[in-house]
Amino acid sequence: MPLDAVSVRVKQPGPIPLDIDLTCRKGEILVIVGPSGSGKTTLLRSIAGLYKPASGKISCGSRTWFDTDKKTNINIQGRRVGMVFQNYALFPHLNAMQNINIAMGHLPKEYRTGRMHELLETVHMTGMAQRYPAQLSGGQQQRIALARALARDPEVLLLDEPFSAVDQQTRRKLVRELVQIHKQIRIPVIHVTHDLNEAKRVADRICIIHHGKSLQIDTPEIIMTKPISAEVAYQTGNYNIFSGQVINHDSGTKKTFIQWKDYTLESVYRPDIRCGSEIDWMIPAENLILHRRDRPSKGERENPVTGTIEEFYPLGESSSVTISVQEGEELLHMVVPTHVARRNGLDQGGPVSVSLLAEGIHLMSKQQRIGSREILEETNTDKQ
Repeated sequence: MPLDAVSVRVKQPGPIPLDIDLTCRKGEILVIVGPSGSGKTTLLRSIAGLYKPASGKISCGSRTWFDTDKKTNINIQGRRVGMVFQNYALFPHLNAMQNINIAMGHLPKEYRTGRMHELLETVHMTGMAQRYPAQLSGGQQQRIALARALARDPEVLLLDEPFSAVDQQTRRKLVRELVQIHKQIRIPVIHVTHDLNEAKRVADRICIIHHGKSLQIDTPEIIMTKPISAEVAYQTGNYNIFSGQVINHDSGTKKTFIQWKDYTLESVYRPDIRCGSEIDWMIPAENLILHRRDRPSKGERENPVTGTIEEFYPLGESSSVTISVQEGEELLHMVVPTHVARRNGLDQGGPVSVSLLAEGIHLMSKQQRIGSREILEETNTDKQ
C-alpha cells in the first residue's frame, strides 16, 4: 500500500451488511456514492473508530488501526481522523474559535491561537472567530466544522454528506472551496454523498456501493460511461439499461453487433465478449439522437429505433421524453431541448424515431437487473 494511503477491507453479514474493499491515496478525494441505507455512514464510522465491524482490516500508511485477525482496534483518539458531519455538530455554547480549539489538544497551548487563525483563513472565516453557531449561516457553520476537523492535523479527512443541509448555491460554493483546500492539505479524503453531480465535480475516483458492497471504484468518467454491471449503471443514474445478445464482431469496421428485441444494433468493438453471449448493455440519454421531421440526417441510419412517446415532461429549457419500444416491452429515456421538442411536435402518445449512437452503447456482463419499466416506476415514485 502507498505511504499515507488509507486501506479499508471490512466485511460482515449484519446487522448492517458490509463487504467493502477500497484504498484512498494521499492527495486523493475518493467519493463514496450509494442510496440511503447502503452503508456509507457505517463505512466512515468504521474508519474513524466509532464502529467496530465484524471482520476486516483498516490501515493508514504503515499503521494498522483495525485488524480482527490480530485483535487490533485503535480508538478514535489514536487514529488522527478529521470528520465533518451532515449536521455540523458544533457546540452551541462555544464560539467559532473555541469550537476549533477543542480539537487541538495535541498542540502546545502557545501554538494554538496562531493555528486557529490560520484555519479560519483557510476556510474563509477570518473575522468570525467570536461568533457563536446560532450567529452563523449553515454554510458558515460547515466551514467552522471543517476547520475543527483540520485542527486535529488528521492523516485522513472523512466527510459525511457535509453539504446536504445547505442551499444549492451555498453547496456549489462549498464544494469548490473543498477542492481548493484539498490542494493545500494533500491528505486522503473520503467523501460520502448521494449527489452524483457533486461526486463528479470533486472526485478523483468514485466508489459505488449498494447493500454494503463496493461494486466499482474508478474515475468519474469510467464510472459514468463504462460501468462494470447493470447495477452500477443504475446507481449512477443511467436508466437506459437492457439485455441483449452478442451476434457478431466485425474487425474491418471495428464494430460489435448485438441483438435487442427485433433490432440488430452496432456498438463499440468488443471482441473480448464471445459471440452468442447474453449481455446487459446501456446507452446514456445524451447518446440518443432525435430524428427531425423537417430535415433527415445521415445520423438516422445509425441504429434507428421507432416507438411511441409514453411520457413527455417539459422541464424549462429541456424536456424529458420516455419512449415505449416494441409495444411497451422496453422504455428508452432521453432529454431534448424544449424548443426542439415543440418544433418536432413531440407529445405524449405520439410516434417518435431516434438513433442510438454506436459509440455510446456500452456492453456489460449479464447479471440479474431491474427492468426498464421498473426503473420508470421507481423514477416516478421519487418524483412524488
